[in-house]
Amino acid sequence: SWSEQCGRRAAPGESPVMLLSGVPGYGWKPGVPVGPTGQNGHVTTAEAQPGRPAGATRRRRAELGDFLKARRGRLSPADVGLPPGARRRTAGLRREEVALLAGVGITWYTWLEQGRPINASWQVLDAIAQTLRMAPVERWHLYRLAEATPVRWSSGSVEVPETVQAIVRSLDPLPASLVNCRYDVLGGNDAHEHLFWDWHTRPCVHKNTLWCCLTEPAARDRLVNFDEEAGYLVGRLRAEYAHHVGDPDWEEDIRRLAELSPEFARLWARQEVAGPSVRLRRFNFPAVGLLTFDATELAVSAMPGLRIQVYTPRDEQTWEGMARLRRLTP
Repeated sequence: SWSEQCGRRAAPGESPVMLLSGVPGYGWKPGVPVGPTGQNGHVTTAEAQPGRPAGATRRRRAELGDFLKARRGRLSPADVGLPPGARRRTAGLRREEVALLAGVGITWYTWLEQGRPINASWQVLDAIAQTLRMAPVERWHLYRLAEATPVRWSSGSVEVPETVQAIVRSLDPLPASLVNCRYDVLGGNDAHEHLFWDWHTRPCVHKNTLWCCLTEPAARDRLVNFDEEAGYLVGRLRAEYAHHVGDPDWEEDIRRLAELSPEFARLWARQEVAGPSVRLRRFNFPAVGLLTFDATELAVSAMPGLRIQVYTPRDEQTWEGMARLRRLTP
């Protein structure tokens, strides 16, 4: 409890918020980050960032304050387990109630809503987001306005809406798959399954485009422009990694892949990054010969980080080869 952390109980009329200055990591001074200290450091606001127009910085802080006020205004004391108290002039929670529940100082939280140039750690922003019952998209909006990205976001399985799966299926006969920013394959249509059904010489256990490219012994023979495309895939992963530095899932995935694939370790060490682009990919399938595709990515706006990858044949030979592969598929 807060009283235990402070080393004493609150005196009559004294709220736990008043005791926060005695809790390590929760003291507050103007311009000094507040929140749990030591873990992953702090993220400063835009005020301290050079090269940013002052007007844009002020507008971002004002937008952050307006957003917090709106989220605070839609909750009642009963929503968060507080008694209703005396008659309220305005709807919603009071600032001091939000500060109490989030475990931050009332003065600091007031300044945050007022758009003052203070610093905020992602841990504190996360506590505020939880207190205000923010949905995932609202929480990310808060982080972006405060220019702070959490070191770890919820992982685990992603539930893909049926509407998105239907779009992927409808692209048949074009091979299409749904992948995330780490290249995990979350689904695919029949054309995609037929195209890559015999890609592996051993069972696939990772369901990941990058792993299938860099750990499959036959991949270099199958993907004709392997060197170019493997470098591109690692560059895309490196660019996405900037948003997930310190995430245990990402760090472990990269460590394991570097151990299994010297090729990945070499490419990763180059520190090269890449952005989305239409890619030319040539595959050599023993049963049908050379197939050439344009690989295009389509962002899924409702699910940030997810994209639909589509292979479009570049010539008639590729269309015919795909048809033969479908007939050969068990």
